[in-house]
Amino acid sequence: MCYTIKEVSEMMGIPTSTLRYYDRKGLLPFVAREDSGYRVFSEESLKALRLIECLKSTGMTLEDIRIFFEWVQQGESTMQQRYEMFLNQRRTVEEQIKHLQKMLEIIDYKCMLYDIAIKAGTADLYENAPEGRNPLDGD
Repeated sequence: MCYTIKEVSEMMGIPTSTLRYYDRKGLLPFVAREDSGYRVFSEESLKALRLIECLKSTGMTLEDIRIFFEWVQQGESTMQQRYEMFLNQRRTVEEQIKHLQKMLEIIDYKCMLYDIAIKAGTADLYENAPEGRNPLDGD
């Protein structure tokens, strides 16, 4: 099945301007064009777009994503490079998860304080806080 840029935009929640930008930046080498010049997206195109969105959300640059797709087009000779790229991005995501886990601890701590304050009927959070590790104090 093939899709227009408008259909892809609606399905994936990506503005058509972003899809055109990706194309100009060389991120969509797999998207065909009709004789009229209109872009035609296949199921494979949608898979690649999902990967682009995934990698972008992890902080990978559009340039690195473009390089990845160049390597894909070059074939099996670049499999090691692609593998290493994904290992590096995996490490980046693991660091992001650690950071977010610390932020979650702070938010959980604040929720606990507010829960205690609400039950105690006072806004004096810290006098009523239980003893123990305060994530706001650092490691």
